[in-house]
Amino acid sequence: MNLASIPSPSTGVIELGPIPLRGYAFCIIIGVFVAVWFGNKRWIARGGKAGTVADIAVWAVPFGLVGGRLYHVITDYQLYFSEGENWVDAFKIWEGGLGIWGAIAFGAVGAWIGCRRRGIPLPAWADALAPGIAFAQAIGRWGNWFNQELYGKPTDLPWAVEISEGANRVAGTYHPTFLYESLWCIGVALLVIWADRRFTLGHGRAFALYVAAYCAGRAWIEYMRVDEAHHILGLRLNVWTAIIVFVLAVVYIVVSAKLRPGREEIVEPDRDTNPGKDSDKDGSAKADAAAKDPEDADAEKRDPLSKDEPGKGRTAESTEAAAEKG
Repeated sequence: MNLASIPSPSTGVIELGPIPLRGYAFCIIIGVFVAVWFGNKRWIARGGKAGTVADIAVWAVPFGLVGGRLYHVITDYQLYFSEGENWVDAFKIWEGGLGIWGAIAFGAVGAWIGCRRRGIPLPAWADALAPGIAFAQAIGRWGNWFNQELYGKPTDLPWAVEISEGANRVAGTYHPTFLYESLWCIGVALLVIWADRRFTLGHGRAFALYVAAYCAGRAWIEYMRVDEAHHILGLRLNVWTAIIVFVLAVVYIVVSAKLRPGREEIVEPDRDTNPGKDSDKDGSAKADAAAKDPEDADAEKRDPLSKDEPGKGRTAESTEAAAEKG
């Protein structure tokens, strides 16, 4: 018998007149806002300009949402394309189902496009955003609580989550794996912030540390879940994904530290100081001067040496006048 537990909401939707406010979507939106806000503070601290993180996020967020949904639908295709299921449900993102692996991969593509348009190195931008992404995941996981999904094995622990009877679920108390992952992500964010200050991480290593630390937690949390999933050699697919991505992230940290030690000195070049622009300004200044005084411009064309040392480049008339005066 449970003396205490975490109750689940009776509904994941709050009706504001004709507008349904879904808890899952609300958590995602808040998470994105926090990631951009915190990433902007870190970007400015690194020497970047205010607003750049948000400008690039305009590309990264939509790509991330599409990638996250694609990963979920592809890896759990039986939920949408098996007999008796409606494939249209694959587009109902508000009902839950975003794979972080696809979200990060596709989000990186969108971020690369945004960074390329601004002339900014993607690794530097990713380093600034890394802890903010972890905080966003911590917030976003509470969307699973609203939907009563992604819980673990049955338990009578005081912090067990109460799940009500519903489609594909049995009423009872279970491990709140959404809560475990939320707390783990907060720890990951704090770890990245500390390590970044302690070791002056750069060239994408702060982001790689976030990825490695998240994967380490996701592996054991994923192992606790009881929702339907594909298995390979007895392990859930996402466990294998976490292991592989963890190894790749660690390899990147080691190799990057050897090839490009330290941190970027300039993360956002000021395009107004390009050397080529000085010559352009000089040319435009001359054109403006000629436009203001055409006679002076014509005189300069006739006697280009008239402004040099005395006695050089004089016209015949000026020479005769000088001789008569002498």
